[in-house]
Amino acid sequence: MSLTLTGQDRPELRQAIQEIADSGFVGLQLRVHDARGEWTGSAGVRKLGESEKPPTDGRFRIGSATKPFVAATVLGLVAEGRIGLDAPAGDHLPEFGLDRRITARMLLQHTSGVFNFTGEYYDDGTFAPGIPWSGREWVDNRLKTYQPEELVRLALSKPARFEPGADWSYSNTNYVLARLLIEKVTGRSFAEELQRLILGPLGMTETVAPGTATEIPGPHSHSYYRYEDAGQEKTVDVTRQNPSWISAGGDMISTTRDLHTFFSALMGGRLLPAPLLAEMRRPDPKIGYGLGVFAQETECGGTIFHHNGGMAGSAALMYSTPDGGTTMTAGLTYVDDAALSLSETFQKATQRLVDEVFCGRTGAADDAEPVR
Repeated sequence: MSLTLTGQDRPELRQAIQEIADSGFVGLQLRVHDARGEWTGSAGVRKLGESEKPPTDGRFRIGSATKPFVAATVLGLVAEGRIGLDAPAGDHLPEFGLDRRITARMLLQHTSGVFNFTGEYYDDGTFAPGIPWSGREWVDNRLKTYQPEELVRLALSKPARFEPGADWSYSNTNYVLARLLIEKVTGRSFAEELQRLILGPLGMTETVAPGTATEIPGPHSHSYYRYEDAGQEKTVDVTRQNPSWISAGGDMISTTRDLHTFFSALMGGRLLPAPLLAEMRRPDPKIGYGLGVFAQETECGGTIFHHNGGMAGSAALMYSTPDGGTTMTAGLTYVDDAALSLSETFQKATQRLVDEVFCGRTGAADDAEPVR
């Protein structure tokens, strides 16, 4: 198994990423910024069947780590007075007939109750399907284009999960609505507003909101999907795909460097006015989710903020202390499947890295956030 490192030697991190790669991942790259400086390393391989290691500056699909970018863009428009955080979101999106009780805050905090277009898991164990995003059906149609309005209309054709503001439930539809809200209010695309409010000011040149583009620009590792076809197991390279199926719920591409730049600046108060950052970080009591970020207590008694993501063989980790001074960002590639069989392994790997970086030790892995 290949391993590459830059920066000062951190044997504990080196050992951790090697063991994580050996636990079933194709490859991973890790970047840590803390009091000891910057450390980057990678383990595993860039592509199955080859020996080249993953690039430490490679790009990857970040899945739901897209959500803090969307939330920060909405809050940037709140700061400009163009969106009311607690005003009816439907006033800007009349074409959908949204419940007028649903606000921008509820969209960002997943308290709107709107059905999740990728499907809903209910407390009684039942599942209500949405668009196809797994199995052979997704593999065969992974270059299909979905319009964001199409995803929203599908979700709104289903019963709401609860009354607006009455509960919490993770729904990708909230963030597609947030994207459409951004575009309706500004008259520009989400990608353009993302560039104006975040990427440009922070000098982030390796991050893109790809829309319907199927390629990952620049150096990158490969992602895979495994499924059964006529009783035969098949593994296909799904690096190239049309991410419009998830839209602003998780379509962005970035690097560990850019994720560090963004999250350190966001948490350090360099992107949003202090009152809005405080709103972003105030967690819902049920799940510890603010406006696009999770708040988590560490095993050693501190608080960190994060949002991970995973989609079709690619995952991102993005963690920071409240002051932005210590960050951990990572990109992982793996062989995905409909059963999410690497989910528990991912949880344990994530918690191990969190304990190592933010507590200086390797600990238990019971409460890590699952891939979303």
